[in-house]
Amino acid sequence: MVTKVQLDISQCAPAPGLEPMARTKATEIAGLLKAVADPTRLQILAMVNKGENSSICTCDLTGPLGLSQPTVSHHMKKLTEVGLLTAERKGTWVHYSINQDRWNQISELFE
Repeated sequence: MVTKVQLDISQCAPAPGLEPMARTKATEIAGLLKAVADPTRLQILAMVNKGENSSICTCDLTGPLGLSQPTVSHHMKKLTEVGLLTAERKGTWVHYSINQDRWNQISELFE
């Protein structure tokens, strides 16, 4: 004898009002997360954030990171391209600071 089991599919339905993030926004945030997924870039962000006035020059990063200036500049360029850092030329040097609005987009993912 076969017994029929009645399933309650309401448990499988998405919660009311729960919708996925727009695909364009998801693509944008994915690029942002890819940029910070590099250990060196995370170190750089932490150092920039702790710099005087939350600003730092590439020349201040090479020694502590043990990397050449071109390598550090490459990482700074990637972080600037995704908008996490802003750059300001001061004489012959470029000083970088955290773009808080862009950084907040990462933290908003966890709210």
